[in-house]
Amino acid sequence: MAVTLSLADLGTLPEGVARPSYDREDLSPGILHFGVGNFHRAHQAVYLDRLFRAGEGQDWAIVGAGVMPGDAVARETLAAQDFLTTVVEQSAETSEARVTGVMVDYLDPGDAGAIVAKLTDPAIRIASLTITEGGYFIDAETGRFDPTHPAIAADGQTPDAPKTVFGLLVAGLKARRESGQAPFTIMSCDNIPHNGAITRNAVAGLARLSDPQLADWIEESVAFPSGMVDRITPATGDRERAIVRETFGVADNWPVFCEDFIQWVLEDDFPQGRPALETVGVQFVPDVAPFETMKLRILNGGHAVIAYPAGLLGIHFVHEAMEDEQIRAFLAKITSDEIIPAVPPVPETDLETYAATIEARFANPKIGDTVRRLCLDGSNRQPKFIVPTIADRLNAGQGITGLALESALWCRYCAGTTEAGETIEPNDPAWDRLVERAEAARSDPSAWLGMQDVYGAVGRDPTFADAFAKCLEALYADGVRATLAAYLEDRL
Repeated sequence: MAVTLSLADLGTLPEGVARPSYDREDLSPGILHFGVGNFHRAHQAVYLDRLFRAGEGQDWAIVGAGVMPGDAVARETLAAQDFLTTVVEQSAETSEARVTGVMVDYLDPGDAGAIVAKLTDPAIRIASLTITEGGYFIDAETGRFDPTHPAIAADGQTPDAPKTVFGLLVAGLKARRESGQAPFTIMSCDNIPHNGAITRNAVAGLARLSDPQLADWIEESVAFPSGMVDRITPATGDRERAIVRETFGVADNWPVFCEDFIQWVLEDDFPQGRPALETVGVQFVPDVAPFETMKLRILNGGHAVIAYPAGLLGIHFVHEAMEDEQIRAFLAKITSDEIIPAVPPVPETDLETYAATIEARFANPKIGDTVRRLCLDGSNRQPKFIVPTIADRLNAGQGITGLALESALWCRYCAGTTEAGETIEPNDPAWDRLVERAEAARSDPSAWLGMQDVYGAVGRDPTFADAFAKCLEALYADGVRATLAAYLEDRL
């Protein structure tokens, strides 16, 4: 019988499951984290678990926070198991399970008073975020914070009753400033280029709507280190819960599965101190931008490249997509011909070797990552992972046929049916708009490229528009397989 995950039963876990060597009572919070999802628990929390196991940094435990409706379910699930998580790390050959215990509390989601009070606690020296790529209120045309978004405008009008993550951060910083405390550092762990600067724009931009002097103080006094994070972490479902129960003997209602690869490159800008994460594998650098660009364009962009042809062909798992010779060749050709040439040099990194590692990671059959997850939220992901590469290549006068085909495949996917005529269930916050635009694009491709929040100026570029239209027409006339073949044989 599986052991129910709890502090009381840690000692009875099966021998094959690693458990915390540290005592929860020895931990004290130093980080408030917004967005306690799978990636956070497989990444930042794992690094801290390593550190605590080494007997260091135990005043940097995590308190969770959130504002989304789903956060309430997450808190309830984790609270029922004393905020413990089973993390299953999988290579192609092995699977290892460990229980992490770095979270000591999880505030009631949406309880602004409790969250701001915790942010005001001097022990909290870092506020970290994994709120997804779409959570930063970025205007695609300018790449900057959009203060006109209704949720932001509302927080600007009622700063003492914030509803957004940024409103809560502003309220916490205001309280610390008024009490004479040093500000906490704000650390984004999301896949966004220059995520430190983007987060600064959001926090200071929101503050400026109600208190310009506070906004000036934030820009001058608060640190926003940028970072590059990387670990493939699929969603948790019944499959994962069953594996943890049947293979490892642990009854965990929300385990995390991830690959054995993990990377975190971070700017060392923490005026109020930080955990000694360099001792457990985090790479601290003066400038994270080259690493960010490499990862966002090659890994995240590569995910998008394989996602939509696989989704249209009814392929379920990512490793199955990589077993498809045509899709794997499509990824290899776009990466080599169009993506890598648009990535600036990265210190001590060979980009071709990095891309080969990415390909092997995508092909890992143990992860169980789904094509549908990769297709999720394209309206927020495309402007960050694909469109900047297109823009750079257009500006350099270089070809964009493969990237135009990737974009056309996304459009075709958003028409809502697979090649076999099966319905594609809604898979984007803007799904209804995307379906409408995709249907219109069949006769008028500009209907798709006119989405300013996605394409910006790229959508108005005649070279890209012509290539996109040609690819979309081919997909409808000849199908996915024939169009991929034409591209791979340089006939498109």
